[in-house]
Amino acid sequence: MKTVIWGLLIPFIGTAAGAACVFFPKKDLRSDVQRALTGFAAGVMVAASIWSLIVPAIEQSEAMGRLAFLPAFIGFWLGILFLLLLDHIIPHLHRRIDQADQTEGPRSRLNRTVMMVLAVTLHNIPEGMAVGVVYAGLVSGSAEITAGGALALALGIAIQNFPEGAIISMPLFAEGKNRTKSFLLGVLSGAVEPVFGGITVLIAGLVIPAMPYLLSFAGGAMLYVVVEELIPEMSAGEHSNIGVVFFAVGFSLMMALDVALG
Repeated sequence: MKTVIWGLLIPFIGTAAGAACVFFPKKDLRSDVQRALTGFAAGVMVAASIWSLIVPAIEQSEAMGRLAFLPAFIGFWLGILFLLLLDHIIPHLHRRIDQADQTEGPRSRLNRTVMMVLAVTLHNIPEGMAVGVVYAGLVSGSAEITAGGALALALGIAIQNFPEGAIISMPLFAEGKNRTKSFLLGVLSGAVEPVFGGITVLIAGLVIPAMPYLLSFAGGAMLYVVVEELIPEMSAGEHSNIGVVFFAVGFSLMMALDVALG
């Protein structure tokens, strides 16, 4: 149980660490550092989505023979469509970052900041569910999920959440809130992850037969986030190869964790 609790808290800790940047005088993360972190998180999440989510979903359905791919196929597309719907409801993260550089009036900046908090909070819900599904499968023993794969996915999401926490707390401080309030609001945006992760663990424990669908749903959602949000961010601007190199580092590290800790 301690392993599950810590696994659910790791992504939340990443958000809190990012929000804590408001206590430092520097306003922004260096662009090359942000690209490196984003690329690393993308590499970990791609590898974890495949080996810790989609492949176990297929292996759990081996009794279906040649149709063993079907639950994973359905769950994967449900995850993609869910995130597609979410992206039509809320602004894209990379668009929010671009808009943060624009000079606007106080009221417009306030509205944008509120939208930013809401958008990051909603984006964190499927990420928390993904971690919850993986740890539910690990604990139940019904899925071919390794401890290394579960940990790697949680760490990858935590690294992704670091800049998200910062882009909540720093604009709030710049618009007049004190550092402590800005930090707390940034932290609260990530609080939904352990909550929804815990709910998913409880639900998944009751519906083990649906585990292949849940695993592949989380895999589809994670891959959507990587392709839609992380890859454009890690490739933006000059020296985009930094993001590519750290993508490879994250991908290979996940492989090592999956074997070493499995």
